[in-house]
Amino acid sequence: MKNTIIVITLCLFTFGINVKAQSTIETVLIEVARNNKAILANTQFYETQKLQYRIGLTPNNPTVEYDYLFGSPVGTGNQTDLTVAQSFDFPTTYIKKNQLANQQIILAEFQLTSKRQNVLLDAKKVCIELVYLNKLQIQIAQLKQNTQKLLSNFQTKLNIGEGNILEVNRAQLQLIEIKKQFQENTSAIAQLNQQLTSLNGGNQIIFTDTIYPLLPNIPSFEQLENEYENADPLRKSLLQERLISQKQMEVSIAMWLPKIEAGYHYQGILGQTYSGIHTGFSIPLWGNRNTVKFQKSKMLFADLELQNHRNEHYYEIKQLYEKYINLKITLIEYQTIFDTLNNSALLSKAFSLGQISTIEYFMETNYYSTAFKNYLQTEKDYYHAIAELYKYQL
Repeated sequence: MKNTIIVITLCLFTFGINVKAQSTIETVLIEVARNNKAILANTQFYETQKLQYRIGLTPNNPTVEYDYLFGSPVGTGNQTDLTVAQSFDFPTTYIKKNQLANQQIILAEFQLTSKRQNVLLDAKKVCIELVYLNKLQIQIAQLKQNTQKLLSNFQTKLNIGEGNILEVNRAQLQLIEIKKQFQENTSAIAQLNQQLTSLNGGNQIIFTDTIYPLLPNIPSFEQLENEYENADPLRKSLLQERLISQKQMEVSIAMWLPKIEAGYHYQGILGQTYSGIHTGFSIPLWGNRNTVKFQKSKMLFADLELQNHRNEHYYEIKQLYEKYINLKITLIEYQTIFDTLNNSALLSKAFSLGQISTIEYFMETNYYSTAFKNYLQTEKDYYHAIAELYKYQL
């Protein structure tokens, strides 16, 4: 037990020496949400869109027209005309445009949430992968230490004439394979930490945790699927796009109403002046032709997109849930065995008593290591599935 603690400490020190404080998955996600460049860019884009959607909600700029006309023949007098006018859409049009802008802003918020969830899910899955590799590194380090000790014993016996060169060779080959695994795992850990640092906007994170996040109380598939769909920003975006198409159609209908122009008109001619009210209106004959049909077509497209998403998403969640159930069954079986199994100690004792040969010892050790790695892999896949099922909460 003491040796195991020492190995764990050394192993964590090896690939976690730059860590200022122990990070958990929750703290990493908080950091990524604050520092990720894509999230920051999309947040700024969202603010830009809110301003963009507010453009055009006010009347057009007023116009000023001035004419000075020279009379002919000379002496007949000159003419002066001045018109100051302001054009307006029909009043209900501004109401419809404001309603449309508000719905477009809500859509932009849903899109921002969806992009944020994608980034945080990527970060969470990287952390889960690192938990798996960190736990695997401890196992490999312990196996490496045991093999080095065994090789040293074989070498000592050989030096005093009691050993077998074949045993030394087997132990050396075994150690080379274990060192290779250790280096490959170390490299994989470093690469994932770099990926995590990239997701954190370039701010370094070295994740050394070997503990998975606490599991939520996972309900039945029907309840989980309903909760997911109700919170899913992509589904909300599709619903919002349909609502926006409806609002755009209402704006298009309102644009068929006449535009109004009102202002002041002054005219001076032959020493006489005239001034008064200037009014006018547009006749909407063909300027908005087919716009209502176009928006109705967009609404139909949005309905079909929503139905397609609902169907695809249902079976996507169903597959994930079934994967989670199957992994849970396998994981429980693994845990039941490994919680009571002390194969390493039993193998060492059998080998020291001469009950098994060197080849049998290494074969059994490799078999046990492979089984334990598969157990860790199953555990990782299990938490990956749960992370995807609860993406909507990120």
